[in-house]
Amino acid sequence: MDMNSIVSEIRRPKPQNEGQTGAKRASAKPKKKGPAKRATVYFEVEILDAKTREKLCFLDKVEPNATIVDIKNMFNKSHPEWYPARQSLRLDPKGRSLKDEDILQNLPVGTTATLYFRDLGAQISWVTVFLTEYAGPLLIYLLFYFRVPFIYGPKYDFITSRHSVVHLACICHSFHYIKRLLETLFVHRFSHGTMPFRNIFKNCVYYWGFAAWMAYYINHPLYTPPVFGEEQVKLAVAIFLFCQLGNFSIHIALRNLRPAGSKTRKIPFPTRNPFTWLFLLVSCPNYTYEVGSWFGFAIMTQCLPVALFTLVGFIQMTIWAKGKHRSYLKEFRDYPPLRSPIIPFIL
Repeated sequence: MDMNSIVSEIRRPKPQNEGQTGAKRASAKPKKKGPAKRATVYFEVEILDAKTREKLCFLDKVEPNATIVDIKNMFNKSHPEWYPARQSLRLDPKGRSLKDEDILQNLPVGTTATLYFRDLGAQISWVTVFLTEYAGPLLIYLLFYFRVPFIYGPKYDFITSRHSVVHLACICHSFHYIKRLLETLFVHRFSHGTMPFRNIFKNCVYYWGFAAWMAYYINHPLYTPPVFGEEQVKLAVAIFLFCQLGNFSIHIALRNLRPAGSKTRKIPFPTRNPFTWLFLLVSCPNYTYEVGSWFGFAIMTQCLPVALFTLVGFIQMTIWAKGKHRSYLKEFRDYPPLRSPIIPFIL
């Protein structure tokens, strides 16, 4: 190697190692900035009395994803006398009550929201109401059936009827209300947890009063059996049992439609159970079967109070069925158009 080559080799800059080069390149790249965090926009909620417009409560820094039931719980802290089930919160003083699951930020309100409060009065759970309604008729009917003293006179105290249809009617009546009690405890899932306490008196007067009226005549010492005898009774029992099984089947289908602890509403459809096939033509087949049961009981006993109870019940259940049918049509666009509220093709 000559002298010039040696000099050029000394003057040549030494290459930097790859690690250093990579480090410099990495440091030269600008750092990526993450998405900017949006500041949470809190709501202010003022609650006014729907009648007087008096300010009852002002809630500051309410989370935007707070539900109406959350707001009710906050309101309850400042007004312990109005527990959540007793409260009705509305966007308009005369408007509809907001649902507990409604979310504040999804409502048509600004960051300062005004809600109107109405007191629904003392509340009682639906389970308690149903148990009270159904236990009464069961016990009252049995008092007349066993002819306890002070009902028909000392001559007939604790003397059973000689007519077999009377005993059969007691079995059917007891079966119906025991079934209802068990369904209340183990089958029904209520969309609303409570109802006004005052309603329990009205409901009990209806159920208990009719039960006493029917039982008095069916178990009366002068009661006469149906005109067509055993054939009429057998037909009536078949109708009664068929409709009782149908009613129970519909209640099970409706229960399976709503998960436990949920208020989800779905379109009810028939299942493999043939009793549920009535869903093809009727929105509320549980009411259809209920009316059918009492129609069979009226034929079995051939008793006017039973017929009147069946008629009144049919009118009331028709009102409920029409309301549910309208609700289904409004909520579900693909709701089957051939269905009627309670009686296929008629009503």
